[in-house]
Amino acid sequence: MKTFLLPDLGEGLPEAEIVNWHVQPGDLVRADAPLVSVETAKAVVEVPSPYSARVIRLHGDAGDFVKTGGPLVDFELEAGNGDSSGAAAVNDGDAGTVVGTMPVGETIIVEHAVAGGSGRRSGRLRATPAVRALAKRLDVDIETVAPSGASGQVTSRDVEAAAQTSTATERIVADDEWEALRGLRRAMAQSMTRANAEVCHATVFDDADIDAWEADQDVTLRLLRAICRGVAAEPALNALFDAASMRRKKLLQLDIGIAVDTPAGLIVPVLRDARVATLATRREELQQLKQAASDRRLGPDDLRGSAITLSNFGMLAGRYARVVVVPPGIAILGAGAIRREAVAAGTEVAVRRRLPLSLSFDHRCVTGAEACRFLAAAIADLQLQN
Repeated sequence: MKTFLLPDLGEGLPEAEIVNWHVQPGDLVRADAPLVSVETAKAVVEVPSPYSARVIRLHGDAGDFVKTGGPLVDFELEAGNGDSSGAAAVNDGDAGTVVGTMPVGETIIVEHAVAGGSGRRSGRLRATPAVRALAKRLDVDIETVAPSGASGQVTSRDVEAAAQTSTATERIVADDEWEALRGLRRAMAQSMTRANAEVCHATVFDDADIDAWEADQDVTLRLLRAICRGVAAEPALNALFDAASMRRKKLLQLDIGIAVDTPAGLIVPVLRDARVATLATRREELQQLKQAASDRRLGPDDLRGSAITLSNFGMLAGRYARVVVVPPGIAILGAGAIRREAVAAGTEVAVRRRLPLSLSFDHRCVTGAEACRFLAAAIADLQLQN
């Protein structure tokens, strides 16, 4: 018998949550066939089998958390099978790493719903593993959810809308009970704990006078362009920092994390190569990222690698904030709510539109002067008419 341990899925997380099993004890499974879907920080990942073998035991049920490097599946191998499949496996104290491609759980699972019964549909039911996991957490029977996605796909919004139809009494009872943090909220708790313990935060505040803006300016796109100008003036902020080895890695490509608020929690997808994109391309990519984040269709690679993050929290409320840097990134620019303010204009007082800005940075690898040069260049760009 060989025990397959949960591999490090490339996000450095201590655990993953089991979404659903694709095998059961007694099943014969082929090498590289999916064993289980697990949810990591913000993505659902399918873990493939390292062997062609018989499943003896599953270590955990759907909804359970498994530690990275902890036992996942026990296999009974046929004589001579070994590691002939070519997939790296974990057994008998191995380190817990799978080598090769770890496919993301974005495949739409298609099932036949049961015809008849209250609220149930007949026909093909389509939903990703992430949407099914969300339905389980919200105690929603996914077979009763009306789909709004393409080709009859059930989306996360559909599930959330169904969950909101529960009675007020049920909601009150649920709100008065302790519940384990799961999914995005658990990932946020882990990220914030790590950031608070590890990063040496410093924040500078200032305002951009945007009274000259034309009426149709897109605030987020202007902020993205301002970040590009800031990096051009001070490239030191486009870097990653490894605290364990005290090393900094300067990046040639500018990838910007975009903080997106979703009903399930905060997701930060990454806009790649932001400097080379045209305005139209950047707008389209940004919209696609926001939609994918809302629908939980992002893979692990969509969420990593950004040195700088943009948080446009002013779309909701607030002026300034000590926005939090999440390692290995080193900076985050927060934009507050735009307001009209009375300001000095020479010897006169004028009412002008002002955009509050908060730049937090990791003071272990970014100097105050570097942060201020970045912010000054970003403000200069924001104050242009277009």
